[in-house]
Amino acid sequence: MSSIAAFGEVMMRLETPGFATLSQSGSLAYSFSGTGVNVASALSRFGHETYLASTLPDNSLGDAALAQLRKLGIGTAFVSRGGRYIGMYFLEHGFGLRPSQVTYTDRLGSSFNTVPRDAGDWERIADAVDAAHFCGITLAMNDLARSQMKQLATAVKRRGGKVIFDCNYRPSLWGEGGHAAAAPHYREMLELADLVFMNEKDALLTLGMPSGGADRLAQLRDLIPQVAKTYGIEAIAGTHRQVNGDNTHTLAGYLYREGTFRFARPSTFSVYDRVGAGDAYASGIIHAWLRGDDPQYAVDFATAAAALAHTVHGDTPLASEADVVKALARTAGDIVR
Repeated sequence: MSSIAAFGEVMMRLETPGFATLSQSGSLAYSFSGTGVNVASALSRFGHETYLASTLPDNSLGDAALAQLRKLGIGTAFVSRGGRYIGMYFLEHGFGLRPSQVTYTDRLGSSFNTVPRDAGDWERIADAVDAAHFCGITLAMNDLARSQMKQLATAVKRRGGKVIFDCNYRPSLWGEGGHAAAAPHYREMLELADLVFMNEKDALLTLGMPSGGADRLAQLRDLIPQVAKTYGIEAIAGTHRQVNGDNTHTLAGYLYREGTFRFARPSTFSVYDRVGAGDAYASGIIHAWLRGDDPQYAVDFATAAAALAHTVHGDTPLASEADVVKALARTAGDIVR
């Protein structure tokens, strides 16, 4: 198995009970998550040695977040301490026609986005890992976060490690004119990346690549090979999601590698908690890719991992590799005794 670092912010998730809205509820439950946390935790459960490269406030809130990382099996040797604040988001679970809603707060004032790391940290991390995971959400923060992300990615690449980049474009974080603002930063990361998570919208809107495709699938088949060729990317993966009238979701994963698309058979399932499912899919692809598995198995495994992530509460995927392999059978579960 591999040693992997995930670079990203630890977020405090504050959620209303059940399906209540913020205006209805008088109580909130909190937990800690973030894309890097989710990916590192999932890969740890698949047997990899994982670390989070982040910065937490030097107070009891940071202590609580650090304890949660350790509970999830994530190495904390590359977590620095400083500053006073942690990024937060409020989650209201949707139901029926009402979608779930995430409201961010305190992002730009968090320790991760305001406290510089020591100059030698990036080389120290790069020397210790086989691969590093990065998320486009970090690019939307500020110049410090972007600079530190690129420094680590460059150090990993220079030392022969694998760079993994999840485009993960969030319109609410980039604001008006966000695609144009994001484009140069995305291109820099794509130049460094070996494995990328993206879809046709990233190519069309952020990279500004034209397509004559009549629908999403045609655009995907047209654009993803162009992106891979332009930036020298080894593999590109992602998902297409459909929300059905009965509140179930249908997810179809894809993987482009060695000039060929592989598609998973669409999986339809009920949703308990959607947040973090994309990170579960990414973790499944990363696990299989680093291990050298057959590409078709990789996309099937990742889609099953994503489907399982919808069945548990919280952002962080909890399935073991054995759980995902069982889910590949597509059978409803009874009590396991």
